[in-house]
Amino acid sequence: MISNEEAMSLAIAQAKQGMGYVSPNPLVGAVILKGGKILSTGYHHKFGGIHAEIDAINNAGDIDFGDAILVVNLEPCSHHGKQPPCAEAIVKYGFKEVVIGMLDPNPLVAGRGVKILKDGGVKVAVGILEQECKWLNRVFIKHITSTMPYISLKNAQSINGAIATHSGNSKWISSVESRTIVHRLRAEYDAVAVGKNTVLLDNPELSVRLVNGRNPYRIVFDTNLDIPEHYKIFSDKEVQKTILISSSQYRGSEKAVRLHSKGISILFVRLDGNGRIDLKQAMQDLYTSFNIASVLVEGGSILFNSFLEYGLIDEYHIFIAPKIIPNGLTTFNGNYSIDEMSESNELELFKISKSGNDIHLLYVNSDFIPTGVKI
Repeated sequence: MISNEEAMSLAIAQAKQGMGYVSPNPLVGAVILKGGKILSTGYHHKFGGIHAEIDAINNAGDIDFGDAILVVNLEPCSHHGKQPPCAEAIVKYGFKEVVIGMLDPNPLVAGRGVKILKDGGVKVAVGILEQECKWLNRVFIKHITSTMPYISLKNAQSINGAIATHSGNSKWISSVESRTIVHRLRAEYDAVAVGKNTVLLDNPELSVRLVNGRNPYRIVFDTNLDIPEHYKIFSDKEVQKTILISSSQYRGSEKAVRLHSKGISILFVRLDGNGRIDLKQAMQDLYTSFNIASVLVEGGSILFNSFLEYGLIDEYHIFIAPKIIPNGLTTFNGNYSIDEMSESNELELFKISKSGNDIHLLYVNSDFIPTGVKI
């Protein structure tokens, strides 16, 4: 006999197969139990595609579900979107019980799916491995409740905290194993973001190469549209995924018109009181205009500093390489500074692992960590 917890763990594992393909939808997996054994599994494969519950039902074949249990990590939907409501379909198929990991934070659902199931005579259990389910869908929880993308910072640094030499050279601080993890993150996030200087120094592709996966959007902060047009982000095969974030004063400029003609998107944003891009508005506009629900900030130090100042970072991936770089560039160089230790960001170490000869540290802002999660 398989327990509800074991079945939920399997549903979570199924859901992870949708990473990088379902956004801005949540990651959802489903398991159908019959006679205490696994009958079928399913997951949400891609945005706009059939939902996990229906995928599992289809995979079960033409059977009677009257004595079957459906286990799903997220409350079945109750509204008509790109797919019809799963809660109504579950009632129609006659399931005797549905085991749910967590309620859907989407205001369009938020308990309505459970109500449809109970009104239809289905027994419902909620909260099985709830914290693990919340961790799995932390991106969805953030963006659906705040209209802001989930923002992670990725940083590779030496033991003494340098991200590059004094001349700006940074290839390669981290191991190939660490860089592979970063490429996996790129495949999972909707967008990667860098500052102008990172592009000018490295001419990066910001694509997924070391693992299989789709390429994210490339967000480049270029306040004054300074980057020359021969750089890779303006000329390679992924040019349609380049988004520049620039000052509103350049709207309608000759260069903006030329870049638009190449298929490059430009998000014009107001400047803050210090004459810099208003990061909060930029992130909100990326969400509302491009459906970007998650952003991986990859550099450089000035951009890191600005995101820190705005308090926008949800998650930190820090790779520490066994190197010492004297007089190098440090992680958070910029205008933002503090005078007292009490003003510093207090983070929780969520996970530590070895990555080649590097150490990979995962920190999460303390007000966002689900309690008791093991990953």
